[in-house]
Amino acid sequence: MDAFLVWLDEHKVRIIECLLLLVVGLPVFQLSGYLIRKGLKNKLTDQAVLLLSKGVVYIGSLIVILMVLQHAGVKLGTLLGAAGIAGVAIGFAAQTSLSNLISGMFLVWERPFQVGDLLQAGTDKGFVHSIDLLSIQLRTFDNKLIRIPNESLIRNPFTNVTRFPIRRMDIEIGVAYKEDIEHVMRVLREVADRNPYCLDEPEPLILFQNFGSSALEFLLAPWFAKTDYVTLRNNLLMEIKRRFDEEGIEIPFPHRTLYTGSATDPFPIRLVPADADGAGEKS
Repeated sequence: MDAFLVWLDEHKVRIIECLLLLVVGLPVFQLSGYLIRKGLKNKLTDQAVLLLSKGVVYIGSLIVILMVLQHAGVKLGTLLGAAGIAGVAIGFAAQTSLSNLISGMFLVWERPFQVGDLLQAGTDKGFVHSIDLLSIQLRTFDNKLIRIPNESLIRNPFTNVTRFPIRRMDIEIGVAYKEDIEHVMRVLREVADRNPYCLDEPEPLILFQNFGSSALEFLLAPWFAKTDYVTLRNNLLMEIKRRFDEEGIEIPFPHRTLYTGSATDPFPIRLVPADADGAGEKS
């Protein structure tokens, strides 16, 4: 115990300096990252601001740790030499991280998306929640978090759904073969024109697409502001159903017809009277 007190008395100044470096240095760089995010918010993209602020925090924290080790009497030359030897082995294991880091730099340069954009990457879809040095994070519609490595985004195609201020919504509609085509197209035009969320320019696209297996197939494709997707789709579908009911336009369900061919006898049908219990048989 006495030896420890002697050692503590001899090194108390150095210990205090190390503690001050940790207590003051780390919060300073955290504050610097916060100020960068606030000060450059309107001057750079959210992606660039996030990466710059995190880079300052990470590099600053590393500098503080090295300074603490130096004040603690650790020989950095020996430490760095050992780290260099170990770095060869670690480098092989860190190839994926390095690839993600370089891919992240390319994404920053190209800027194909920003925080808040709706991204479709393979089977994953969600709003960009954060952009990091090694990956991006998506927040799904049901509030789940998906992490996608940057390398995956560079290697594989992805879709930025909300890149542009306006979008087009394609709604496929089928009506019975007995309906008049011009009448159906006129009703669809009226539905689109009266909806406040459909843009007048570009004008809605209405096409007679095809003779389907059990319906005449139409396409209603209005343009809209990207923030109105859910509201517009819900309103349009309800309004189409209401107007079709008013106009007597039938939306058919799939029909199937069995045809045995001219060389085949008709299907035999046999009716059996019901028994005393009310049960019967038909064949």
